[in-house]
Amino acid sequence: MALELQRLPGHETIQKDVERYAEADASAVETCLHLLHIAGEVEAAYGAHLARHGLSQARFIVLMQLQREEEGLRPAELAERTGVTRATMTGLLDGLEREGLILRRAHAEDGRMSVVRLSAKGRQRLEGLLPDHYRRTSALMSGLSAEERQQLQSLLTRVAVGIPRVRDP
Repeated sequence: MALELQRLPGHETIQKDVERYAEADASAVETCLHLLHIAGEVEAAYGAHLARHGLSQARFIVLMQLQREEEGLRPAELAERTGVTRATMTGLLDGLEREGLILRRAHAEDGRMSVVRLSAKGRQRLEGLLPDHYRRTSALMSGLSAEERQQLQSLLTRVAVGIPRVRDP
């Protein structure tokens, strides 16, 4: 269960908190909290939408990767593309296979490896949800002009540059 702030602290509260720390910037903290809050809200909304179609976000991402690769992908490639461990991917694939949404076959050149493909049922599941999914995504971004969307992408790319500074000990 993810814990989220449902009500962000006010500017004055943040200002009081950061005054105790020399390198703290109240504006940076406030902006980051706002970004985290909105990201959590978007993730929860998509999670609820996908759950109505019997999918988790992780399973949806795997199916989308497979939809884009007609020849299929090796489990290791899927793990790399989605940023999860091979063990996690194996668990995801086991569940998708049990449900009949994917097919695992021996690799044509190396029988020790397998290739994962979207099954007809998996393709059908995606076709059933993607029109609504893309409609919802368009509605989410409808408050922004095309230029503002481009600016947002650019800004988020710049924010991403700082992620290693947060990760590193």
